[in-house]
This record gives sequence, C-alpha cells and structure tokens, in this order.
Amino acid sequence: MKIYTFVLLVITTITAGFSYSAPKTPNIVLIVIDDLGYGDMGCYGNDIHPTPNIDKLAAEGMVMTDFHTNGCVCSPTRAALLTGQYQQRSGVESAIGFTKEIGVALPKTMIAEELQKAGYKSGVFGKWHVGHVSLFGPNDQGFDESWVSNNSPDYHTHVSRVGELDWFKNQQLNEEPGYLTDLITKHTNDFIEENHDQPFFAFVSHVACHFPFQGPDDPPHRTIGKIWHDTKYGPLPESEYKRAYRDMLIAVDNSVGETVATLERLGLRENTLIFITSDNGAYSWVGSNGPYRGQKGDLFEGGHRVPAIANWPGHIQPGTETAATSMTMDLLPTFLHLAGIEPPKDVAFDGTDLSSVWLQGKSLPNRTLYWRFNNFYTKTEAYAIREGHWKYVKNKEGQYLFNLKKDPRETHNLSGNKRKKVTRFQQRFSNWEKDVTSSEKR
Repeated sequence: MKIYTFVLLVITTITAGFSYSAPKTPNIVLIVIDDLGYGDMGCYGNDIHPTPNIDKLAAEGMVMTDFHTNGCVCSPTRAALLTGQYQQRSGVESAIGFTKEIGVALPKTMIAEELQKAGYKSGVFGKWHVGHVSLFGPNDQGFDESWVSNNSPDYHTHVSRVGELDWFKNQQLNEEPGYLTDLITKHTNDFIEENHDQPFFAFVSHVACHFPFQGPDDPPHRTIGKIWHDTKYGPLPESEYKRAYRDMLIAVDNSVGETVATLERLGLRENTLIFITSDNGAYSWVGSNGPYRGQKGDLFEGGHRVPAIANWPGHIQPGTETAATSMTMDLLPTFLHLAGIEPPKDVAFDGTDLSSVWLQGKSLPNRTLYWRFNNFYTKTEAYAIREGHWKYVKNKEGQYLFNLKKDPRETHNLSGNKRKKVTRFQQRFSNWEKDVTSSEKR
C-alpha cells in the first residue's frame, strides 16, 4: 500500500522518543464518506483522486488495512454504527428507500444518547438514512442538532428521487440554498464553534460520493413534484460520471481540511479524535476498491473492506498501520471507552473496543464476524463469515471459501476441498442468525 514514504520518515524523525500522554476525554469527529472504495484515496494508493487533507491525517495517524463495514450498502452499516450492534437487531438490512415504514426504532440505544452521560453535545450533518427523519429522526435519538437528508438528494436542489425536498434542520424541512457538501461543512464547523467549551461529538455523514453524480460546478437537476428514478444518476452523460465522482471526493477532502482548520483555530486539535471511513465499497465503474473483488452490494471484499483512518495527536502514533480485523459496529463501544462511559447494562453491544489498537498498537482477540444482506430490490439474500484469514461467502451464484492471507483477491474458491470447514461455517451462521433475529435480544 502506498503511504507517502518521505512524509512518514519526517514524522518518524520528529516523533522519535515522543512520550504519549494518558488519554483525556476527547472531542470526536466521525467522518463517513458515502460509497468510498478502499482504493479511492491517495493514502490507499490512488494516484487519480487528489485527497491531500485526508492523506495528511493518515500520515499523522493510523491507517487501518482490514476495516469492514457491517453492510455492503448504506443503511445497514449506519444502523450498526449508531447502535454498536449487528444491524439485524434493528431490522435494517437493505438500503431504506423512500418509505416511512422502516427504520431503527426509537427505543434502540444510539451513540448520542450514551455520550450524553459524559456531557457531550452531539450533532449529525449529512445523510441519516436509518429511517425517515420525521419518524425515526436523530433529535429523537440523542442528537442535539441535526442537518440531514433521508437519502441521497440532488446536491444543488436537495430534491429526492421521488420529487420531495429532502433537507431537514432538527427534523423540520428546511429549504436552504447551497451545494450539499458545502452545507454539511458549514453546519459542522458552526456546531464545533458553538460547542468548543464542552465535549462534542460531530457525526459528519457526507452524502458524497453517492449518486447523483454532481460536482460543485455541475448543473442542478431534480425539481419538486416529479419522479426521477429513471435519471437517478443525475444530469450528466455516463462518460462524465468518473470525473464528477472525482470532483465530489475533492469537495469532501476540502471539507475535511476546513474542519481541521476550524479545530486548530479554536485550539481543539490536540484533544479531538478524528475517524474517517466509508459506509460500503464503491461502485467499481466510478470508484476504486483497490485490489479487492466485488463492489457495493457484494459480500466479496470490495463490497465491505473500506478505508479507515484514526487520528488523535499525542495519543495515536503517527505513521502507523494496523491489520486488526474490525467493523463499523466497533466504533460505538470504542468511543464510549474513550469518553470514560461504562457500557449500559441493559444493552449488549456486538462491537468491540478498538482503543487498545489505536492507542497502543495492540492486536484484537480472535472473533468470528458475520454479514447478511437481504436485498430489498432483487429479493435475494447473501451472507458471509470471517474467522481469522478464512472467509466463507454464500450468494445466489453459489458458495465460496477463501484464505485471505494467501488469496486476498478472492480468486481461488476452496469450498470443494474443505467441506468440513464449510459445514462448520454454515452451522455458525445458523446459530448467529437465530441470535441476532431473536426478539429477546434486540
């Protein structure tokens, strides 16, 4: 993987002998970039998309090379992130479309509700997508401030594919002009400014780089009152999609740079943890999943292995990498630990605390990880299991067994040669499925 050698050498020289202080309760800035593939940024080897601000955070922090999203599409991953549990416990397994009937139920414990225990103010800016804002909204789940869309609206007009305004301030429709990435940045930085004198959690949930493919200088498209499903990718010809995707990612990188500058100006940078990741892999026809097989919607590695960067000056050693196998649902228990909050006794998190990985470079205990994707649109189901270097995948085409240590690209299917291992994986999945769908354990 390409990490800028010169930069790392300089950082290593500067920090030689550096004494890391004991962690204080940090501010937390969680940045999720939509549909960003493993190989889409410079710090993960991309030489087409310029991402200098994110690359700098990577060089000055920790790069995770085996981080995975809970889902291979957006809503399931976000449900797992917000609850610290497998998304099956919330009943959110497919991308929530435009219905008001499906969402993470309000009684579920979400991250902002727990952070309140340590005096955090919480804000979410960008894409919500775990239930319609009017019924399953963030302000009803512990967030003090929200500027969000339900789904992925037009970046300029903020109109959804079903011809409705899709931009809400504190769960009320808000007709506000501006390019979505710029608005997300503005409201994030205003929130930081307003809460600089107390602990805060800013969930920066970018809509980019999800379609419609519209860079800052591309034209608006959708208008209220018309259905836009036939032109869901936006107003541009297909030949312009990759260019627009690149421009959208550049806008996000600029956003990251502006937020870091805000933290520095307010003297908050040293006590702010920044974590950057994606909600699933990229569509391979616009983005890059690096060397990995598959894309968004798949349970091969390209669908769920994503970039992840942890940066906290003085606490996370610069220029480091970890191959600890981890998932989106691990973030909530990690943030609670860093905030000094005991896990709630009435909620069993499926995620595990990553703080020893970030702060001390430790490995994680062995565990078995699971994916299940019920595709609402195609009416198909797929599942996958990861245990150490072994991964089992079952989808509509068949079943697969891979040794990821020897075959990270998932090219050699060993399922026919290791039938006992396949049977064991199948039994484990059956047991897990019963557990996560049990109403008693939700």
